[in-house]
Amino acid sequence: MLHYCKRCVMPDTKPDLLLDDRGICNACRSYEKRTEVDWDVRGEELLRVLERYRRRDGSNWDCIVPVSGGKDSTYQVVRMLQLGLNPLCVTSTTCDLSALGRRNIENLKHLGVDYVEMSPNPRVRAKLNRIGLTQVGDISWPEHVGIFTIPVRAAVQFNVPLIVWGENSQNEYGGPAAVADNNVLNRRWLEEFGGLLGLRVSDLVGIDGIEQRHLIPYIYPTDEELARVGVTGLFLGHYLPWDGLANTLIAQASGFNTYHKAVEGSLVNYENLDNHQTGIHDYFKFLKFGFGRATDLACLHIRRGRLSRQDGLDAVRRLDGQFPWEYLGKSLQDILAPLEMSVDEFVKVCDKFTNKKIFLRDGTGALAKDSRGNLTKLNYDNA
Repeated sequence: MLHYCKRCVMPDTKPDLLLDDRGICNACRSYEKRTEVDWDVRGEELLRVLERYRRRDGSNWDCIVPVSGGKDSTYQVVRMLQLGLNPLCVTSTTCDLSALGRRNIENLKHLGVDYVEMSPNPRVRAKLNRIGLTQVGDISWPEHVGIFTIPVRAAVQFNVPLIVWGENSQNEYGGPAAVADNNVLNRRWLEEFGGLLGLRVSDLVGIDGIEQRHLIPYIYPTDEELARVGVTGLFLGHYLPWDGLANTLIAQASGFNTYHKAVEGSLVNYENLDNHQTGIHDYFKFLKFGFGRATDLACLHIRRGRLSRQDGLDAVRRLDGQFPWEYLGKSLQDILAPLEMSVDEFVKVCDKFTNKKIFLRDGTGALAKDSRGNLTKLNYDNA
């Protein structure tokens, strides 16, 4: 039996989500606290932090901005340019880049920035996709690791101490850069946000012919290298009121392109546009925890007063957890091809990671599926 927040529609199966004695989740409580924040003061703090890292002699870039070409990273670049900084934008290429994702990357470049793109060995990447999917239920495991390792490796290589991240998913602090006497971004801090899911990079050596030399893009710099450069990071979401829809409007005004309809499994057409594998990633979240991307978005909009809880609940019932037969116009069979995995094999992996306690089963105890392979959750609300 799933228990849901009484304010939003998030179930208590979400990792690190807690319901208080009134049935309100900690994410909703955290959002409440935004009204207590003096954003003018936070904005002044941001300017002071950035000023410490600005290269006034023009001898190097002022900061690194990790970018995917999505709405949020486009917004981050726009903000840095507005503040007069000279950023180096660094992309860790997604696993199965869509044509729309490439268009948005090219648009981001033409905002007027220097740009570096790291494309890890696609043969190795496909092996890591398969390992991530079959061992920890996350096809995007190598992408999530690379998002955090490759920009940090670039910071060390190009001697640029400051990394400007976007949203702080933990909604806590501005990052070590905000504290003058604690400004080194060490390995422990990075791994907290790295999404390893218990699968360490070192565990991969020897699997399917993978050697240490194949894993360079996924390995953090040493603590000594980080300390030498003084690599540190800040989250714009700590200093500026973070809102995906507002970020989208600003990004669109700067040339960002959206999808022609709502993305599969989503409420909106403006996010998760760059990787054809994202539909599989979100589907496995539904299998493990009983919620998908539609729930994530419904909760964000409910908290901001744009959507009633009932409307959010209705949308989640219709959109969450649909079997990912295609994503951004590409078929599941074609998405799985680089992994050398058939759809039948994929279904077996799905069943392996499904939390059978929260889905309907038939008289034999097997998962009940409709003609499209869709599961049915036992309950979508507390009633």
